[in-house]
Parts: sequence; C-alpha cells; structure tokens
Amino acid sequence: TLEHIDSVKAMSGYGHSGGSTQKKSMIGWNSMSGSPQQDIDPHLHLLRQRSRDLFMSSPLAASAINTKRTNIVGPGLQLKARLDHEYLGLSKEQASAIEKEIEREFSLFANTRNCDAMRLNNFYELQALACLAWFMNGEAIGLVKYREPTKWAPYGLRIHLVEADRISTPDNVPMQLASWVPQRINTVGKNKDNGNMIFNGVEVAEDGEVVAYWVCNQYPNGANLTGKKREWVRIEAYGEETGNPNVLHVMDPERGEQYRGVPFLAPVLEALKQITRYQEAELMAALVQALYTVFIEVEGDTSDQPFGEMFAPEDLIDDDVHSYELGPGAVNVLAKGEKAVFADPKRPASGFESFVLSMAKMIGAALEIPQEILLKSFTASYSASRAALLEMWKSIKTDRARFVADFCQPIYEIWLAEAVARGRINAPGFFNDPATKAAWCKAEWTGPTQGQIDPVKEVKAAQIRISNAFSTHEQETIALTGGNWDDNVAQLALERAALDRIHKKERGEDDAEQDSE
Repeated sequence: TLEHIDSVKAMSGYGHSGGSTQKKSMIGWNSMSGSPQQDIDPHLHLLRQRSRDLFMSSPLAASAINTKRTNIVGPGLQLKARLDHEYLGLSKEQASAIEKEIEREFSLFANTRNCDAMRLNNFYELQALACLAWFMNGEAIGLVKYREPTKWAPYGLRIHLVEADRISTPDNVPMQLASWVPQRINTVGKNKDNGNMIFNGVEVAEDGEVVAYWVCNQYPNGANLTGKKREWVRIEAYGEETGNPNVLHVMDPERGEQYRGVPFLAPVLEALKQITRYQEAELMAALVQALYTVFIEVEGDTSDQPFGEMFAPEDLIDDDVHSYELGPGAVNVLAKGEKAVFADPKRPASGFESFVLSMAKMIGAALEIPQEILLKSFTASYSASRAALLEMWKSIKTDRARFVADFCQPIYEIWLAEAVARGRINAPGFFNDPATKAAWCKAEWTGPTQGQIDPVKEVKAAQIRISNAFSTHEQETIALTGGNWDDNVAQLALERAALDRIHKKERGEDDAEQDSE
C-alpha cells in the first residue's frame, strides 16, 4: 500500500537517525529553517546588542573577540608589494625598486589620519577597528569617500567606517512583511524606482546580485542626537566607470545568498551570559561572606542609637531605615525582636573553577579558540600548548585571508589607481587592461606571527626546512618574526661593516694603516 511505502521511505537512510520522526528521542525535536533572510535578518538587531553587551561585561567574551583581533591584525597588516614582474616585462631588480617606491608612497597615505574620513585613525588603526567590528557585530562596513587633496595630503581617498546598524532598509519604501518578520523590525522592502528587493539594507537585483547599500544618517534604533530628520542614502555597491567597490563589506557568511553577517559570539551567547551570571553570583557570595558585620539587638528604643553608626552618612547606599548595610567591621543596631541570620555560603564553591574551565573548553571549541588561549593560561605540557597554538593559527590564517581580501587589498588597489592617475606612480598600461592592472596590484600583507613556546626549536626547524628547500629564507622570516628578509640582509651588511670598523679600531689597525700611509 502507499501507506506502507511511505513508512518504509521514512525509515530509510537518515530516517533511522537524525531525520527520524518516529523515535521517541526525536519526536519532540521540532526544528524549522527558512531562507537566510528569514533565519538571520529579523534577529540581527538583538544579536548585535547582546554581543556588544557581553563584550563589555563578560571576561570570556572580551577575551575571545580581542584574541581574534590581536592575532589577525595586531598593530596592523603591513603592505609588501609583489609585482608580477614577468608579466610586466620587468627584471627582478627593476621590480624590487618599483615595489619599494610603491611602499614608500603608500606610507604617505597609510601612516597619517588623512586616510580616515573621521580623521581619528591611520590605516593600521582602521584595520584594528574594522576587525573588532567584524567579530562584535558580525560585519564591518567601510564607505569609500573622496576629499580634495592638499599639499600635505596628496591623496583624496578616505575610508569611513560605519556601524552595521546604519545599513538598514528605509522606512519609506514599500514593505514586504511576511508572517516570519516581527512587525517591529523593518528588514524586507522594495526599491520603488527599479523593483529591486532590499534585504536589511542591502539591495539586490533579480538574480541576487548585490547592487547597492542603503545607509541611514543616524542609528535607526538609537536616540536622535543630531536633531536631523532620519534619512537613507542609496550607495551603489561598485563604481560604474572604475568597477571599484564603493562599500567595503567584511563578513563571514554561513550560507549562500546571505547578505548580512552574524556576530562571532552568536552560537555561544546563551552560554556566555549564563556563565557571566554564575561568576557574578559567586563573586557576590564570596564578598558577602568576607564582610564582617556586628549586629546589636537592644531592648529599648532604637531611635536613641544612630543607625549604622559605623558608616558615615555620605557612605550609606540606602537611606531606608529598614535597610541594614554590610561592611568590614560595621556595627548595625537591630530593633527589638529583630535578628540577623546568615547562611553559610561556603564561597567560592569548590567546583567553581572546574565548571568554568569545562564551559571554556566548549565555548572555545565553538569559536575555534583553544581553552589555553581563551583563558591565557598555559599550564599543560609543551606539546599540548604548541598543539593549541597550531590549531588556533589555522583559523587565524583563514580569517586574515578574508580580511585582506575584503578590506586591505581593495583599499590598496583603489589607492594605487589614484596614485597612478595623479602621476605619483608610473605604471604603464595600468588602466588599459585588467590583467596588467592585476599584475601591478599584486601584494602580500604580513602581520603578527604565530606565538613560539620554544624559539630555539622553532629556529632549528626553520633551518631544516630551508636546507631541504621546503621553504625559503623570506618565508621563514615572515613566519618567525613578520620581518622582511631583503631588508634584514641589507641592514645586517651595514651593521657588520660598522662592527668591523669598531673591531679594527680596538685592535689599533686603523692607526697602523694611517702610519703606513
């Protein structure tokens, strides 16, 4: 029968396990999932608020986000121009000279606050701020702007970092509310001029291509501090003439056709909040136990006795006569018939540390940050600690590659185009062919290196890799110190020459040479 066939299908394959609807253990598991816009967008506002709250109040949350930021960008990813000299018909020496010129010119833009539309940060500080926003809010948004160059600021390129909240669907567009969209949250709309859908501030064409971003002039859900009318500006995602991005959008999507990023802490928000509450409760219990307060019960009228006489009036937190405050060595007077009874809290609890450590392991696993690094506590063996560093560094390299691709490299390419257009960099064929432009724009970005528990072993391993041609001096220099091998060689030559002169002078060889002359 058809019923029998349907029953057999239901119990085949995953129907025996995760897809079962007949097992008692699975019958109560009611789960639903829709499109990324249905599952993510209506909840982003609350997820961001909770993520920020934990960053400001939870030690584990702050450690997780700061650890990512510090290891990915640290003091800032440094540019290393890498021209495709073979394609451009340049010798290695010619390319090296041009690369140094480009890096020197880029420092005029990157090392000053002129690159920031707010004029608060240089390019490397902008990196740290963007990376922090990426993990806290789920995405970092940078608007590409231009200002008129000046004598001391030869470039007009400016980057304006805005919070993710300002990218939102305007409240003056036709709404496309569905049953799954909370009425208080305006996420889905339609551009009345061209019919494009707008998902949480991101306008997409009929085929799903991102074509524009809608930026509000204030925080849509915040207080209006400027007194200006709330308005939205539509910014094309890419320049029509140049093809360069007008909006830098750094995020790590979970699903296809996802247009907004999810906060880094989203999978562990509940666990982090509960642990924070537990820590606060344990701390308060331990504090109450540590406060030694004397209570005196009198038979007569207590009005003759000053309440809380051990506390100065300005030190009292509550002026209610029925309140009794605790403090080290404090004396409180109780009315007739009142008694102070203390439970023995035995704080801190004996299982407190082991429980927090267990939760840190699970939270760290979800965030790809081993417990040792999340807690900054390396008490295990050398092998275990090194394994933790190696495991985390896999995720750091992945995140850094995405950050470079979405933030650093686009800014560098836009800047280089301006430098060539203004004649400050000579790059023949830059605007004639995309392949030629790509050859000029090739670059590497170096940043903080992986931590070393035993530097001697790390250096010996690097020497072995070089001697067997598994790696190069340049690659090992970047991995070990983040430095530049070419610059190191040149600097060492100068230092050795200087040391030779000093040694000769100490041996009196210079005087002997002068006498012979």
